[in-house]
Amino acid sequence: MTSILSIGVLGAGQMGNGIAHVAAQSGYQVILCDIQPVMLDRATQAIAANMSREVKRGKIEEAQRTEALARLRATVDVEALAAMDLVIEAVPESLPVKQEVYAQVTPHLKAGALFVTNTSALPITLLASHTPHPERFMGMHFFNPVPMIELVELIPGLATAPETHQAVRAVAEKMGKTPIDAGDSPGFIANRILIPMLNEAIFALHERVGTVEGIDAAMKLGMRHPMGPLTLADYIGLDTLLAICRVLHNEFGDSKYRPCPLLVRLVQAGWLGVKSKRGFYDYTKTPPAPSL
Repeated sequence: MTSILSIGVLGAGQMGNGIAHVAAQSGYQVILCDIQPVMLDRATQAIAANMSREVKRGKIEEAQRTEALARLRATVDVEALAAMDLVIEAVPESLPVKQEVYAQVTPHLKAGALFVTNTSALPITLLASHTPHPERFMGMHFFNPVPMIELVELIPGLATAPETHQAVRAVAEKMGKTPIDAGDSPGFIANRILIPMLNEAIFALHERVGTVEGIDAAMKLGMRHPMGPLTLADYIGLDTLLAICRVLHNEFGDSKYRPCPLLVRLVQAGWLGVKSKRGFYDYTKTPPAPSL
């Protein structure tokens, strides 16, 4: 299949709703699927609100917003994905969870449909082995917030067909993204470099090398980063960050990738960052104040 007209998105969390937003806005017919109706309600409300902000900023016209929202449908029924040309999986970063979802979804996909994963770090070839057609499977890694970040990593697995790679690249480009090819290695390119840096910033806090604000200021002012590493960790989600750290540590077996104990404790406490209103910063306050 080389022509993609419709896209299904599995998972209505931060990444899933962002992918659905961009796909609908790019002219695709979109079905957003999640097992939790409350997640679908939050996602559709967030997409509508985010598009309204784009209208106010002059990025899109009101008519474009209306048309994009009309192309988007939310459902808990995985059988609705049977009509989709491409399905993008954006469920939690857990191999058992993804395996379970694949077993539920792949029997409903139509002949020739492409299936891709938005995993941040899990091996593509391993994930593909849990699908009936690994030649039509690959990684398509978006970055949060999806409507704003132009990068998409394209990661073929061992069995990915060249035609699949080409079709997924065309989708990324139609979405206005800049696709780059990455090898099927844990963390791919961006997270292979970024995640150890964020983890090291957390170690610096854990070892009292600096304060939350001091560590963020050091990287913003000294390295000209637009956002400090602890703030960025909060936006990524500390549970997601921990999951990626564990994948890197398990896959490479190198102690330099071990997650900081402070990160583990924050996730255990439910302090997941912006999405839970508390992480390294307390987002119930204006402006956000350090939590530690």
